[in-house]
Amino acid sequence: MSFDIGNRLRYVRTAHKLSQRELAKKTGVRNSTISLIESNASNPSVGALKRILDGIPIGLAEFFALEPERPKKAFYAAEELVEIGKGGISYRQVGESMFGRNLQLLKECYQPGTDTGKVPLVHEGEEGGIVLSGRLEVTVDNERRILGPGDAYYFESRRPHRFRCVGPVVCEVVSACTPPTF
Repeated sequence: MSFDIGNRLRYVRTAHKLSQRELAKKTGVRNSTISLIESNASNPSVGALKRILDGIPIGLAEFFALEPERPKKAFYAAEELVEIGKGGISYRQVGESMFGRNLQLLKECYQPGTDTGKVPLVHEGEEGGIVLSGRLEVTVDNERRILGPGDAYYFESRRPHRFRCVGPVVCEVVSACTPPTF
């Protein structure tokens, strides 16, 4: 059986009203480590997870026994979308928590010249999106395309990929990924 430790940890941390930095300070675990775990980019050892959970505080058994509440809310106003991006890239997520969810839906906004980084992203799952405005350069493996309004992408997320806004205008995209990545 597989557990989504990252989203589970984020859920517990935010339920206890702790930022990643506050939790890092309480536990002596680096903020970047907590961030990597929550984004499922790193799997913690049992000892490291216990040390992090002690800062909340919650025991390992209780952590793994948590059952997510299924969201009953079906509709979200624009101002209810949750900002999870930073810098020149905005990721506005539908729903507050991805804990227990199988799909993550985002409205992405890339400022001119911004990108997801020189190091390609690689993670489990699948993702797709449709460009609403602007131009988005999408690189998957060694293939690169510039997409405009109405163009779309869809690929397995374990293939190295990156995104970059090209041109002088903001690029807006509606995307989905499964399982939730952020």
